[in-house]
Amino acid sequence: MTVTRLKTSAAMAVAAITALTLLPATSPAKPAPKAATKAAPAKPRWSATVTTSGIGAYSVGNPAAKVKLVEYFSYTCHVCGDFAKAAGTPLKTQYIDTGLVLFEYRNLVRDPIDMTAALLARCGGPKAFAGNHAAIFAGQPDLLAKVTKATDAQKTSWFEGTTGERARKIAADTGLTALMTARGYTIAQQNICLDSAVAQAELTGMTNIARNADHVHGTPAFFINGREAAVTDWPSIKTKLDAALKAS
Repeated sequence: MTVTRLKTSAAMAVAAITALTLLPATSPAKPAPKAATKAAPAKPRWSATVTTSGIGAYSVGNPAAKVKLVEYFSYTCHVCGDFAKAAGTPLKTQYIDTGLVLFEYRNLVRDPIDMTAALLARCGGPKAFAGNHAAIFAGQPDLLAKVTKATDAQKTSWFEGTTGERARKIAADTGLTALMTARGYTIAQQNICLDSAVAQAELTGMTNIARNADHVHGTPAFFINGREAAVTDWPSIKTKLDAALKAS
């Protein structure tokens, strides 16, 4: 091999090596991104399901629940207020939201103050009822205090005029008007609820059913799957609900 050819081969080799060293460095291949895992569908919150029974009572929960709890209550009954406060969260989260229990609220109207509160609780229809119901019971101590402190003239006016006219006076004097206003209801909206002949008839009808058909003599009164529970406090009702669920 001639010297010229050797020089040429050597030059080509050096050029090749130089070219390789000038090539851009390559990063390791990145792994393909993992497919996003789909979130499990949220379970239904049965407390958002509210139905109206044939007598106008509101039922909250799974209509197909194996256990049905009925409460006859009055807004001027302090034991009813105690139950509402004690049972509100556990009954909702452990039994209603899980679809185990259907809870039906039935009014047993005891007096004009109770009727006024019951009419206002129904403002906004079925979906708004549970919130109104809880708010009225939360404000019950103030309500009853104002009833006790009312003047004779105020109390006399509570029995004058139509049911709606009486209710407007009672609501203003006992703080119910202010309570519902704070919940976003205008005076005009409240007056429509207080004047509702349909709601008045439904509440009177439920009261008659309680006394004449179910033989309820006081509030609160509870029925579990049609049988009177004969207890009024939340721990005892909870025990009976657990027993009914176990037997179902």
